[in-house]
Formats: sequence, C-alpha cells, structure tokens
Amino acid sequence: MRQADARIIIPQAAPEGAAAMMRAATTFLSGFGLFIMIFSLNPFMGDVVSDGNPGTTANVVNQIGYIGLGALFIFFMLATVAPRTLLQLVSPSWLIIFAIAYFSCMQSYDPAASARGVTLSLVAMLIVAGVLVLPRSEKEFVEACANAVLLLLVINYAALVLLPERAIHQASALESWHAGYWRGHLSHKNVSAPVFSVLAMFGIYCLRSGARLRGWAITLLAVIFVLHTGSKTTIGFLPLAIGIVLCGSAIRSAGAIVAVHLCFAALVTCLTVGTIYSPGLHAMTAAVLEDPTFTGRDAIWQFASESIAAHPWFGHGYASFWQSPVIRGMEANFEADWDVRGIVSAHNTFLDALLTFGIPGGAVMILLLFVKPLIDYLRAARHSGSRNFSEFCMMVIIFMTYNGMMESFILNRADPQWMLLALAVFGLNMAAHCNLRRSAD
Repeated sequence: MRQADARIIIPQAAPEGAAAMMRAATTFLSGFGLFIMIFSLNPFMGDVVSDGNPGTTANVVNQIGYIGLGALFIFFMLATVAPRTLLQLVSPSWLIIFAIAYFSCMQSYDPAASARGVTLSLVAMLIVAGVLVLPRSEKEFVEACANAVLLLLVINYAALVLLPERAIHQASALESWHAGYWRGHLSHKNVSAPVFSVLAMFGIYCLRSGARLRGWAITLLAVIFVLHTGSKTTIGFLPLAIGIVLCGSAIRSAGAIVAVHLCFAALVTCLTVGTIYSPGLHAMTAAVLEDPTFTGRDAIWQFASESIAAHPWFGHGYASFWQSPVIRGMEANFEADWDVRGIVSAHNTFLDALLTFGIPGGAVMILLLFVKPLIDYLRAARHSGSRNFSEFCMMVIIFMTYNGMMESFILNRADPQWMLLALAVFGLNMAAHCNLRRSAD
C-alpha cells in the first residue's frame, strides 16, 4: 500500500515543483527586464560623441542583445501568460503607433536604417510588456522590481566612487560646464535626471505597496541622485508630478488629478515652447525664470517649428532629420546659441513627433501616448485593487509630459526614458481593464 501511495504522490509533487520553478523564473525575469530597460546594454559609456549618422545609433550590441532578450521574453509570455492577457497587450493604440512609425520610414533618406530603428523600438516593447505580465500578482511584481531597482542604484553609487570619470561629467569633456554633475550609467545628466526621477516614484509605489524598507531606500537614493544631476527643470517637475497625484489621491479624486495635470501641462507648454510663438509668453517666462531661453533651446525649437512647415503632412521620416546629410550640410548660423548641424533632437518630444511623423501622425502619437493614458487612469481609478499601481503609472505619465517639453524620447529605440513611458502606458491600459493578475492561474 505504501508503494502504491508513493506512485501516486511522486507524479503530483513533480508538477508542483516545476510550476514553482517556472513561477520563480518568470518573476526573476520581470525584475531583470526592468533592470535592463533602465541600465541598457551599453552602460557607463562616458562622453559619447555622435558620428552624425542616426542610422548607426542602434549598434550591433543593441541589435543582437535586444533581439535575443525580446525572443526570451516572448517565449516566457507565450508559455505562462493567459492568451486573453496577451491579446490585450496587442491593443489598437500600439498597432496605430507602430503603423505610423513604419510608414514614416518611407519618408526617410535611408528607409532601411529607419526601419531597423523602429524595429528595435518594437522589440524593446516586448521587454516592457514582459515586465508587467510575467509576474502572477502585483505583489510578485513589486518584489522582483524593487530588488532590481535597488541593485541598479547600488551599482550607480558604487560607480561614483570607483568609476568617477564614467559616472560623473568631467571638465575635459565637450560640455565642460557640466563638470561635477552626476550622470551614472547613462550618457548625460539630462537623461539620468528624468530616469532617476521615475525610480524615485517607483520607490514611493513600493512604500505604498508593502515593501517599506526597500521603498524608502529607493526613494531616498534616487532623489539624492537627481539633486546631484544639476537638472533644474527635472528637480522642479519631480515634486510637482508626485504632489499632484498624492494630493489627488488623498481626497480620493482621480478627476482632480487629471484636471490639475492638464492645467499644469498647458502652463508648462506656454512657458517653454510657447515662448517662440508669443512675445507675451516670452516676457512672462523671463519674469519668472532666470534663463527664458532654457540654455538656448528656444533657438532649436524655432528651427524645428519652421522645419515642420516644410513637410507638414508626412514629416521628415523616422530618425531622418537631425544630423541628416541635409542638416549637416547647412551653412552655420553664427548668431544662434546652438549649431543645429550638431543637434541630435529638438529637445522637445512634441515638436519632434510632429517633425518626424507629420502633423496628423504626430498628433495621433501624442494623443495615444499622453492623453489616452489619462482616460485609462480614470477607468482604473474605479478599481480599488489597482490604486497604488495606477497612481504610480500616472506619476510617470505626468512627469514625462512635462519632461517632454525639454527632451525628446518618443519611439527612441531602447532609450530608458521612452521605455519607462511605455511601461506606464501599458500599465494604465492593464489597470483600466482590472487585469493586475497578469498570468493564468
């Protein structure tokens, strides 16, 4: 009888053990995915000088590495995630976004190079989706990602001591005026500041979701890092985004959060890019800010705005304007604060969207990535179980909207800023459908 019992018990135990191993593997992979999204495959590059060819930005390491990671994530998603959840990820919004992006490649001076860039952005979305859907519960998501983010912060702080020439801007670099500012594993302080700001928001999310010790550690380490980047606008936008969400949460009003955000978004737009269109807005900005040009960005915005008018319907094509042969072949404008021949972006996400995809395509992109998530958040707010997660995503959307007035990142391959925005967009779509238990039971 004991032998018969043994024959019954052993087959039952084996599947349970295999299931536990698979569950541990998918949870670990979720945290690893978030780590790679932020850390990238080329960390601590130091001072990078562009070769002027945007088609080569996605180098061989990125191409092979992200394709391999994308294949790994899609395998585990197909093996462990419920089909209905996977179908939800393939939303009409993302189909429209990438349809516009691939169509824009036909406007490029090098369509093949542009298509490779869009494809890398698409592959990166597999990792973003996997980070969210592989854990079986929100608790597992918090556990895996909190450990990953804390490890990333420890590595960056260690690099400040062990690799200061890589992790801190140097006086000998091209932009010597940034000397002493922290940039960590990323190429520039203006990228590090928003990325570490999102990490601070994630720390607050961990605090509110039960991982209190790690949440405090992540929040404090990330905020200290942001303060040492010297990015004044980011240092201002970070508490604003957090404050809007937490204050609205305190009074239990999702509508108030969205309304206040839209008011601030309009104000920030007027005081930044609006200054190139209205002398009155320029005077208003000059009255409240020491540098109303935003370190010369207004000249870049003016040039980008004029260039949108040259191709208003279909744009200039993906990765096909800044540093293109046409731009680099222009005569230097010695009166401008910046030489646009060496500029890599418009330093404004919304102008770059219109410049790249045309006014119709760019407007659709902006609506799907910055406005639709607000609607998803209002729907998600009805589900109390997703409150902390949806409010974290909302913080990211709000912050990236304001940060987008100063930097460009839409569909920018594996740029951590773009991937973190995509994470929030995916996350709010899932929260709106009350689907935070992300894989099949």
